[in-house]
Amino acid sequence: MTRTTTPRRRVLLAAAAGAALSLALTACGSGSGTHDMGGMDHAASSPTGHDMAGMSHGPNGTDGTTAAADGLAAERGGYRLDGALSGAEYRFTVTGPDGGVLTSYRPEQTMEMHFYAIRSDLSGFRHLHPSMAPDGTWTAPLEGLEPGDWRLYASFVPGAGSGAGTGLVLSRTASVPGAADPVPLPPAATGTTADGYAVTVAGTPRAGAAGELTVTVSKDGQPVTDLQPYLGTYAHLTAFHAGDLAFAHLHPEEEAAEGAGGGPALAFHAELPQAGNWRLFLQFRTGGTLHTAALTLDVAA
Repeated sequence: MTRTTTPRRRVLLAAAAGAALSLALTACGSGSGTHDMGGMDHAASSPTGHDMAGMSHGPNGTDGTTAAADGLAAERGGYRLDGALSGAEYRFTVTGPDGGVLTSYRPEQTMEMHFYAIRSDLSGFRHLHPSMAPDGTWTAPLEGLEPGDWRLYASFVPGAGSGAGTGLVLSRTASVPGAADPVPLPPAATGTTADGYAVTVAGTPRAGAAGELTVTVSKDGQPVTDLQPYLGTYAHLTAFHAGDLAFAHLHPEEEAAEGAGGGPALAFHAELPQAGNWRLFLQFRTGGTLHTAALTLDVAA
């Protein structure tokens, strides 16, 4: 669960990021994909979610204790992701260190599983909270994804095994058949729009250094102060590195207060270990509707 960041919390976050998971990815059948950059093609179930403690993700690494996690592996710490596309659904399991299918998970930001799909050119994005069958099989609906190569991520905290309580991000690739038209990455910018809302991002993070990004939401030139809780806070922010699709979850520094609206400014702890372009996806809720805004952030070395 997220909480207000104190200086001590910042230190802990930075230390956790340095010891987090490093992942390399393996190929997996077909997926369903779509690239949509306006309000972004996305899906999400409830206004709850996960705060992947220590989940700032770096370059392709190893299982060393100082390597940062980047979500680019199907296996980590004895846990393995396996899945297959069945129609417009991606069905997958996580195998634990004992060789059995994992059925015990700990909620993070109130959800036991966060599932992401990102098109290889960063033009399509999905964030889902799939359902799990009693046998440990998860089903993620992926209708309407456009042709192309996709990477599928499972972000979770095991409730059993040697890694119980430790956040993991595992992923595999998938290809949606058909003619795939690549979409150029939009240039770096400090602002974007989604569903009539203007979103600006302030802050100049440097690769490998802890910093802060401040997101401000407005509409029709007026500050938005009625953001509703989503995943335990007022906004959810993920980032993917151009080229290798390394994954990062940027941690909100304020949890949602019951009965109070959020905004217009939201602070996020940012620790992006690689230089270059990162595509940011901000999700926030107003009036019961979930909005997704996307922009490109240039991170200096």
